[in-house]
Amino acid sequence: MNAPLAATIPLKTGSATVPVEPVGVPPTGSKRRRARQVVCWFDVRGFSAGRGKLRARRPRSRKQLNRSRLVHWFAGAALLYAFSSFNAFAEDVVPSSEAIKAAVIKSLRLLETGARGSMEKRKQCFTCHNQALPVMALTTARSRGITIDAENLRQQVQFTADFLARNRTNYLAGRGQGGQALTAGYALWTLEMGGWKSDGTTDAVAEYLLKFQNDLNHWRPQTVRPPSEESLFTVSYVALRGLKMFGTSGQQERISQRTAQVRQWMLKTAARETEDRVFRLRSLHVAEAPRDEIRGATQDLLKTQRADGGWAQLASLESDAYATSTALVALHQAGGVATADTAYRSGLRFLLASQLDDGSWHVPTRSEPIQTYYESGYPHGEDQFISIAAAGWATTALALALPATR
Repeated sequence: MNAPLAATIPLKTGSATVPVEPVGVPPTGSKRRRARQVVCWFDVRGFSAGRGKLRARRPRSRKQLNRSRLVHWFAGAALLYAFSSFNAFAEDVVPSSEAIKAAVIKSLRLLETGARGSMEKRKQCFTCHNQALPVMALTTARSRGITIDAENLRQQVQFTADFLARNRTNYLAGRGQGGQALTAGYALWTLEMGGWKSDGTTDAVAEYLLKFQNDLNHWRPQTVRPPSEESLFTVSYVALRGLKMFGTSGQQERISQRTAQVRQWMLKTAARETEDRVFRLRSLHVAEAPRDEIRGATQDLLKTQRADGGWAQLASLESDAYATSTALVALHQAGGVATADTAYRSGLRFLLASQLDDGSWHVPTRSEPIQTYYESGYPHGEDQFISIAAAGWATTALALALPATR
């Protein structure tokens, strides 16, 4: 007797092998032998959830043989369709709230350690990666009912305010501090997230942002350290956001003019890579660009999502937590993409799968060091600064998928 073939339906967690008789291959041997060959087919009446039966029957005639083959073929096709449909469904399963919350909590401990360690070792220096982004993650998690170290958060916000206050004279003169508009903009964003109220220092920073590089139709970073300190869209976004949130009543006319100027530049300038696409979308949103332009920027970012659910910093690189989480947060906050959307769920699955056992995410650096190395307490050695930035964004993206409680 010819051995039956086997069709293997691959599943994500393994494989199920279903015996399928060759279709269209005639039996061999004499007429009587052909009629007596055993043909295995599925008795679908005996197949039930959790317990199925496969029965082998001996056809009694050529007619029954042909009928058995037909039933066998349809049964096999039905199972193939069912398994492929199950895979498609599994690919779109919403990660459970329990899994998301556990990942957030596991990450917060390291973020708090890294933020505190940086504050203690770099007493005069606010950093976007070790202050701003951990504060973003902490405040988002808190808004979802997750317990955080409230005192550490308060200290991080106060540390940021003190950093800006030390440079107040420079701001009023339009000179700024190290990192220029990018650092000043991120620091104002940190104060905003921490619930800081406008004061003389924030007024001075807003004045600086209006004066600095006002001969250009956008802002530009002082140094190039990809991915977070390279894009013209990133620095322009944080500057515009700072002006919008902390600009004084007496500055509003100049803020409107500057916003219109930068908005026109954004509308005419194409994004080149993921960081550009993320912050071009954010910038168009904060500058109140036409809705069709925001929708277009949203689609541009969605189109670059990979089959694994993630995004890559560059087309030549693999997907990573930094690019993926910055994209997700921008799509939700600026592009109006719901956290229940298929693209967002796929991104969440990527982040959950790429989180390490200690709660961190590891993203290799692409930047040449320009400052003295120090250990903040976040893992991954020389990659720790981009990794903690990625973790801040990733924790935020995950927490946004949980129900808000405040």
